[in-house]
Amino acid sequence: MANTTTIAAGPTFSLQHRVSERHQTLGRAGISTLRQHQAHTLFFTPAAPTLRRRFSPSIGIYHRIGHSFSDGTFKRIMCSSTVEGADKLSTDQSRVSRLVNRGCKLIGCGSAVPALKVSNDDLAKIVDTNDEWISVRTGIRNRRVLSGKDNLTDLAAEAARKALEMAEVDPNDIDLILLCTSTPEDLFGSAPQIQKALGCKSNPLAFDITAACSGFMLGLVSAACYIRGGGFKNVLVIGADALSRYVDWTDRGTCILFGDAAGAVVMQACDIGEDGLFGFDLHSDGEGQRHLNASIKEKETDHAFGTNGSIIGFPPKGSSYSCIQMNGKEVFRFAVRVVPQSIEAALENAGLPGSKIDWLLLHQANQRIIDGVATRLEVPSERVISNLANYGNTSAASIPLALDEAVRSGKVQAGHVIAAAGFGAGLTWGSAILRWG
Repeated sequence: MANTTTIAAGPTFSLQHRVSERHQTLGRAGISTLRQHQAHTLFFTPAAPTLRRRFSPSIGIYHRIGHSFSDGTFKRIMCSSTVEGADKLSTDQSRVSRLVNRGCKLIGCGSAVPALKVSNDDLAKIVDTNDEWISVRTGIRNRRVLSGKDNLTDLAAEAARKALEMAEVDPNDIDLILLCTSTPEDLFGSAPQIQKALGCKSNPLAFDITAACSGFMLGLVSAACYIRGGGFKNVLVIGADALSRYVDWTDRGTCILFGDAAGAVVMQACDIGEDGLFGFDLHSDGEGQRHLNASIKEKETDHAFGTNGSIIGFPPKGSSYSCIQMNGKEVFRFAVRVVPQSIEAALENAGLPGSKIDWLLLHQANQRIIDGVATRLEVPSERVISNLANYGNTSAASIPLALDEAVRSGKVQAGHVIAAAGFGAGLTWGSAILRWG
């Protein structure tokens, strides 16, 4: 028996979707996989203003959805539709069906790192540590750090330019810029400054996403939602962080871990048959914030105002963020537990077995975490992407940085399926099953 799912888009428009096996319905919320003997109702309102006009066409779609993979297998896509009263629909109104059948794909990547390289031996000169102690426990040997006149915005803009060049997309054709960062150079966000640096004359929307080391994964899923549900064509997703600014360089437990970098990808709209985001899984748990944070703190004294006649507690004291505080053992346990679960959930949402994965790409935090997750997922080491030794933990930049190096070296090729996952402060974590190109 075939299942029936009704998608309502606006007050008077409904679309009936028949599902015969494992099919997917794409809307503003992302991907929801429909399984046999299940029926769901999904409500969404794509950003097409004409949806609010009163019209009641009857549209029936029989839609088989599948994807092709690098091993040559392909699940065929068949789509047919009948529309009653189509002569009453304007061109804008007919965009509804195009939005429903819209996919997204990754078409370009880029990265940038600061010039200053800091080795483990360099750190041994300022804290009680050595190269062996660091490399055995973390897998890190070097990291890059912003210095002098370097700044994060310039680094992010450089990564973005490289991604746009690979994608052969003009900056003026970008519809949205998402900057995934926890260390902006302006309290109100740095994304608009990247739009300015790229010279986007069309003034596309640009804003920051803050989710620490999971930020880039949230950026990818957000970009997909804007494309599938909002009609955007080209979205630039950037992961960039400068955690060196928030490191206590006298604490050998944390200063050895972090570095600065930027990475970027271009996600572009495509037909559903070329869709490159198969499934995802995102979570957060505020209970774990105590294990990893850089909390705001008040200054000890503030002599700007006297005390005579003042209201108690006002004016508020000046404040700033503390250095990164981390319970390494708890974060390790958290990562090796939730990341495999999240990737398995994303695979289930995508309707794919683990054997379809060509590459495992994790947030580059600690080599022992990467190895532990790969072991639990039974992914051989030759299919794991890692550049941690050269850059350390670059937070939201780590996944796009590693992806860019893997693509440019020829390791990751068009059609390869990647299981990517981020995890970090918040606590937050998430994964996605992607196809490159």
